[in-house]
Amino acid sequence: QVQLVESGGGLVQAGGSLRLACAASGSISSINAMAWYRQAPGKQRELVAGISKLGRRNYADSVKGRFTISRDNAKNTVYLQMNSLKPEDTAVYYCAAIKWQYTWAPDYWGQGTQVTVSS
Repeated sequence: QVQLVESGGGLVQAGGSLRLACAASGSISSINAMAWYRQAPGKQRELVAGISKLGRRNYADSVKGRFTISRDNAKNTVYLQMNSLKPEDTAVYYCAAIKWQYTWAPDYWGQGTQVTVSS
């Protein structure tokens, strides 16, 4: 099992920045990739950004150029730096851990952290 704990959410004005962090514990060696998903009210959960064990990154078109995903393997932590935030970025952001290669489909989820961007 893998446990994921997110932190760093909050309220920010449009144009501002936030950094989310996700600390992983448990069977870390079984994890191939980490990702951030988000779910806005009334919408489906969507992939925001992902990073594989080898550093391959994937971003949703809506966040390219504004968000950056990174990982600190020594701390078993993945980060999501969010710049130039927009009201449409408002959502609950979930950290996810993926066991298998060539997929971003999560096997484990964090509890989520709220990000609210005011206009």
